[in-house]
Amino acid sequence: MTSVPSGNAAPVTAPTGQGVGPLLRAWREQRRVSQLELALRADSSARHISFIETGRSRPSEEMVLRLAEHLEVPVRERNALLLAAGYAPRYPETPLDDPALDALRAGMEQLIQGYEPYPALVVDAMYNVHAANRGILMLLDDIPGHLLQPPLNAMRLTLHPDGLAPRIRNLREWRGHLLAQMQRQIALHRSEPLRELYEEVAAYPVPADASGAEPDEPVPYFALPMQIEHEGRVLSFISSISTFNTPMDVTVAELAIETLLPADPATVKYLQSLLP
Repeated sequence: MTSVPSGNAAPVTAPTGQGVGPLLRAWREQRRVSQLELALRADSSARHISFIETGRSRPSEEMVLRLAEHLEVPVRERNALLLAAGYAPRYPETPLDDPALDALRAGMEQLIQGYEPYPALVVDAMYNVHAANRGILMLLDDIPGHLLQPPLNAMRLTLHPDGLAPRIRNLREWRGHLLAQMQRQIALHRSEPLRELYEEVAAYPVPADASGAEPDEPVPYFALPMQIEHEGRVLSFISSISTFNTPMDVTVAELAIETLLPADPATVKYLQSLLP
């Protein structure tokens, strides 16, 4: 069901007892950026970047944030970089149920309800579901209770053999697509919790009669449809993800709104008749 939210990145691991330099070097190497290229982007010098990475120079708070921006470090890990450099975290992590986020929650609820009858949901970086509309609830008919216990997780719901997996007609292809997406997120964000989730869902058995071939490489389609059975009909959906621009809060940075767009006229007609 789900595609790609931003990863819930655990801090990049640096050698014990060392500070911001090894962390920045790890992010730079992960992004495959040379010291010179990073220096040019950040209006600095390769020598200064080298001194920061080796601990010979302590970067200013502004420099830490500038380097993090050019390395596309997730907001959560920017706080970790600041702490490692001896500065206070810049970005808060406000609980989603905090009154300060009332307007945000209301806006997301309005968006996904306005998308009905088509399915839409809100997930965090660990694919936990925070809101869902009637289109999603329709797809979850007959899902056993143990998969519906909070926190509801979109990856488990999609790939678990007691979940949606037996109903997905192109399961092997869709499963390969989702696992490849998770692998890319793990490589990008170095998230241990996400790796644990990946190992869990990747170990779920695939029904012997599941159609499609397991891809050796990430699925090359521009928009791979999920084809799923519902009450004797095959519905076809294409997934899209929306995130917030320039988030200044860790919680907001890790939220994503996923919408499932009908991929054929039959799916449109069926959903409109079922959820007027």
